Amino acid sequence: MNQTFKQLTYIAFLSIAVCAPAQAQSPGGTLAKIRDTGEIRLGHRDVSVPFSYLDDNQKSVGFAMDLCARIVDAVKDELKLPALQTKLQPIQLSTQIPLIENGTIDIVCGPATNTLERQKVVAFSTTIFVSSIRAVVPKDAPIKTFEDLGGRPVSLTSGSTSIGLLSARAQAKNFQTKNILTPDHAASFLALTTGRSDAFVMDDILLASLIAGSPNPSDWRIIDDSLRTEPYGLIIRKDDPEFKALVDRTLATMMKSNEFQELYAKWFTRPIPPKNVNLNFPMTAPLKDAVANPNDKGV
Repeated sequence: MNQTFKQLTYIAFLSIAVCAPAQAQSPGGTLAKIRDTGEIRLGHRDVSVPFSYLDDNQKSVGFAMDLCARIVDAVKDELKLPALQTKLQPIQLSTQIPLIENGTIDIVCGPATNTLERQKVVAFSTTIFVSSIRAVVPKDAPIKTFEDLGGRPVSLTSGSTSIGLLSARAQAKNFQTKNILTPDHAASFLALTTGRSDAFVMDDILLASLIAGSPNPSDWRIIDDSLRTEPYGLIIRKDDPEFKALVDRTLATMMKSNEFQELYAKWFTRPIPPKNVNLNFPMTAPLKDAVANPNDKGV
């Protein structure tokens, strides 16, 4: 009886050993979640022109949305799920990371700075954009540097890296600003245009898009002074190598084939909806380098 038990145990062990490799090859993490639910959830922004925003028909459009559409196609191919459903979830700067962490969304399709601090809780795709943190001010304002903002009210979007960077500069150069925190970029720019603040500190491309879409673009200018150069990436869950590899592989393929560059031109150097405004923001040298040498380095 004892011998029979040992034989059965050994056979069971062999079965597990044989099955284990097959199980290891099946998708895990985000891909398993997508396969099991039959849907992929994209987080999108409402006012982050030209990355992710709503057009006249309240449809989510933009450069990051187009990149995510290619990633969705890659997921369909990987999982052999041509009927995979795409679900859209509105997000804000302050909610994008929590919604990734709790599984509400699978990828953030919008502008997100890849920082070493954020890398502690989430992962980032290959760099898709490189920006500089600057300030938009009234055209005739006597403001050329961040030091000139001392004692002045300044608009900042809650959850943005601009808050800490401005604070660090203020501490280093011994000046103080009166910070006005708002929930999104549109509200921050509104505070400036209505006179409640003297400047709005944010990524230069987002400032350029807000100026271009304003009633009187010539009333505003972006100062040359910069707090930091920042790489953008699409946010995904941490410790999910399979999904990250698929995302990065998709973006790298697009960069090599020139599809990425064509999409960039579509959104940054040509008229875009809803007002057919041209941002006239050609690819910068740092972004060209990131496209030629794909990486996910944070700051």
